[in-house]
Amino acid sequence: MNAPDRAPDRYAVAGNPVAHSRSPHIHSLFAHQTGQAVDYGRLLCPLDGFAPEVQAFAASGAKGCNVTVPFKFEAFELAPQRSARAELAQAANTLRFDAEGGWLADNTDGVGLVRDLTVNAGVALAGRRVLLLGAGGASAGVLGPLIEAGPAEVVVANRSVDKAEALVQRHAAFARDHGVRLSARTLQDPGVGYDVFVNGTAASLSGSGVPVGPQVLRPGALALDMMYGPAAQAFLDWARQHGAVPRDGLGMLVEQAAESFFVWRGVRPDTRPVLCELRAMVDAPTPSA
Repeated sequence: MNAPDRAPDRYAVAGNPVAHSRSPHIHSLFAHQTGQAVDYGRLLCPLDGFAPEVQAFAASGAKGCNVTVPFKFEAFELAPQRSARAELAQAANTLRFDAEGGWLADNTDGVGLVRDLTVNAGVALAGRRVLLLGAGGASAGVLGPLIEAGPAEVVVANRSVDKAEALVQRHAAFARDHGVRLSARTLQDPGVGYDVFVNGTAASLSGSGVPVGPQVLRPGALALDMMYGPAAQAFLDWARQHGAVPRDGLGMLVEQAAESFFVWRGVRPDTRPVLCELRAMVDAPTPSA
């Protein structure tokens, strides 16, 4: 008599909101592709109860979770072990519960962004000028890997300039070691003529429009919004209207998910077919009533 198959290991994306998240579908495709026994769901956490919700999920036997807005800073604080990239960001989007020595916090956002820019979009970052908008958890997660890619300059612009300055200060030595000029600016004076513009704010999600003027774009610049789908459409239209190459955050989403999958499973999935499938789903016209 054959032994029953072992139950799949459980993971989830934790956040508020999470109903819209494509992560369960992405990780299902990764699991099928790599032959990994994974059950990946959604974990809606109360805004004032992230830690108890995630701790209960871990106690139930789950192996890990991704973390989305607005809990990336809290996730970092929960784990006794932190990867170097999570330490630099002081934020985590990936928790591994079954790591030796206790929970491990990691941040795969920046790796995902850089891979999408350099591999999927074919944009070399070395020697370029980059504007990163926002100083929250999303921007904190990507700044280190952006610096590591070797641009000539990275400017962090934020509504509250003191938050941008704190983020820059935390990365100052890292930037010096990589020969990258790093500075903070306000949204009113973000600078001009960048080669790459990355929007890490929630402006698209809230529908409040692009919070800087088109002078930030040099002709032919790449402008990427970390959002995707309908939320990103106004940004994409704005970028196209002002002579930039628009890109949404779907590729970043798939690439950061692949890095999280590797952290958990030790297997790196092929992102190309998954991104193609997701792109077809996201870009499909909405059926008329």
